[in-house]
Amino acid sequence: QVQLVESGGGLVQAGGSLRLSCVASGRTFSSYAMGWFRQAPGKEREFVATITWSGGDTYYADSVKGRFTISRDNAKNTVYLQMNSLKPEDTAVYYCAANILGNFGSWGQGTQVTVSS
Repeated sequence: QVQLVESGGGLVQAGGSLRLSCVASGRTFSSYAMGWFRQAPGKEREFVATITWSGGDTYYADSVKGRFTISRDNAKNTVYLQMNSLKPEDTAVYYCAANILGNFGSWGQGTQVTVSS
């Protein structure tokens, strides 16, 4: 089992930046892919970005491509989401998740990101 703890959320003006962090514990971090998802009020949770176990490949939702960057530091058991050029529509609770058995089955508690216009 994996435990995940996100941090770094907050309130930022449109056009600003935030960096989210997610620290993992419980299993060998470098053995599984990680992802970021988000859920806005009244909406379904949606995929944001994912990164392979080695960090060699990354994938993004079209809505964040070119603005967000996912990365990981396996020595620190941490995955990051650098968010630039933030928009009000990026407002959501952001969750990190671990893909251990072929699906994202382990989730953090989430961190709130609010972008004001």
